[in-house]
Amino acid sequence: MTPAAEVPTNGPPTADLRGWLAALGVSLATSLLIVAPFFWRGTASGHDFEFHATSWLDVAGQWKEGILFPRWAEWANHGFGEPRFIFYPPLSWLLAPALSFIVPWSYVPVAFIVLVQTIAGLSAFALTRRVLPENAALFGAICYAGNPNALLMAYARSDYAELLASAFFPLLFLAVFQLTGVLESSLARWRVVVIFAITLAIVWLSNAPAGVLANYSVALLFIWAAFAERSWKLLAGGAAGIALGLGLAGFYIVPAAYEQRWVDIAQALSAGLLPSENFLYTAISDAEHTRFNWIASTVAVAMIVLTGIAAIASRQEITGRVGRTRGERLWIALVLLAGTATALMLRLSLFVWELLPKLRFVQFPWRWMSILALPFTVLLASVIARRRFGWLWASMLILALFWTGRFLVRHTWWDPDDIPTLQAGIAAGEGFDGTDEYDPMGDDHYNLPAKMPRARVVSPKDAKDSTTRIYFDRWTAEERAMLVVSERPVKLALRLLNYPAWRVEVDGAAVAPEHSEDSGQMILVVPVGESRVTARFERTRDRTVGAVVSVLSLVVCLILYVARAGRSSLSESAAVSSSR
Repeated sequence: MTPAAEVPTNGPPTADLRGWLAALGVSLATSLLIVAPFFWRGTASGHDFEFHATSWLDVAGQWKEGILFPRWAEWANHGFGEPRFIFYPPLSWLLAPALSFIVPWSYVPVAFIVLVQTIAGLSAFALTRRVLPENAALFGAICYAGNPNALLMAYARSDYAELLASAFFPLLFLAVFQLTGVLESSLARWRVVVIFAITLAIVWLSNAPAGVLANYSVALLFIWAAFAERSWKLLAGGAAGIALGLGLAGFYIVPAAYEQRWVDIAQALSAGLLPSENFLYTAISDAEHTRFNWIASTVAVAMIVLTGIAAIASRQEITGRVGRTRGERLWIALVLLAGTATALMLRLSLFVWELLPKLRFVQFPWRWMSILALPFTVLLASVIARRRFGWLWASMLILALFWTGRFLVRHTWWDPDDIPTLQAGIAAGEGFDGTDEYDPMGDDHYNLPAKMPRARVVSPKDAKDSTTRIYFDRWTAEERAMLVVSERPVKLALRLLNYPAWRVEVDGAAVAPEHSEDSGQMILVVPVGESRVTARFERTRDRTVGAVVSVLSLVVCLILYVARAGRSSLSESAAVSSSR
């Protein structure tokens, strides 16, 4: 059995490059196998597909208007808009439209999955190569890129943002293992803190529920390590890294947190979306919901069982390769993650969901499979590294992944016309449906008309078309300008929702818009004569604060990374710790 010291982590440059190229090859090949059904079945139209696709198309349209970082979804609610991009993390809805410059729109989902799952495989390789020989680490890349939860997200859920966030989990936990002394690092401690913070920020900027899962998971490991080592410095370092990571993502987190008071965010926990309705094998009155829950539950149970068996079989292998002390701690950390993720998918953990802040906004307990996928990968790759029966484990796992993918492909709705239909709706000015939890307070978007001109007179009722003329100067996602010529004072209804970030002026004077009785449609009082009406989506103070927080956090990261003080490696500090 190879001692831990002989496991290559920083070998000769040529050999190291060959290893990374091999990891790139197997990760890319796995990703291409995942999307292979797309080429003859069309697009996998999972639960969240329309939400993501419409966001991508809206962003691409705003880029043409010169808006590089959209905040207001122009075509949501059939053209009335919504503040979707304030609340939904930006990386996925920036990445996908960028891919549309390379491939046709119908293939953007394919390109997205291939790119993200290739990154996922490389991330897993970066972690497993620190523990296992190269062949086993390469299998770890395959295992993570094609893990059952990733297949569930790619086919049945179409949750591209969560898929993107999950791709960076191995890098995040690699940094955590280094900070807690479980794995060695040649970098100075504060440099690893910076890497940890950047990776955590990427997770948050990809998907908010994944960010919540990541925060609680890494906090658990830091607390465990602090008690195990009786070192509060480990806990302080972890807290600093978490704070720095959240600070880097502050330009998104601060506005999203502050402006929740302006939208009906509680709709994110409406019927069918509560944790209590989504524990493993929970049945509710909605047959379709129950059917999917059972599919997700079966995938979760399969991962739990395989992880449990691998945990038992891999303990000796891990301790033998990493060293008795470190190997034992790594094994415990992985089992702790797997056990916590498993427990939180079961109904007995309901009190935890109600107790921990914001955990309920994860909504679906089976989302903890994204965390479970990490020990699932490392422990199974460790078993495969064994000289005896490793090939049998590899064969069994590949067969399990194949049958999982086959089942999900056969039970997913496929529609080759999804994106063309959405494109046609936007081109025709009809837009798309809005999102309940992003509906501005006071609005019921189901009461908004599906078709309406940009502006029309609503009062007085006897006003004739001949008495009012409206000339549009500019109409973009973040700016509306028009000239209104009226022979009498009128109330003008705009195809726009009343949201506090909109600054509305009539003849250069700011006005407080009204809204209709049954919706949040913006209504303005326009005086007699010629009136210049403008509405601009302005940068609110919370967005400025968030940007400042991100800039300051970035400055701190740069200072910590380039500082020469305290450059002693984590391996030295861990050696001192283990010698006590």
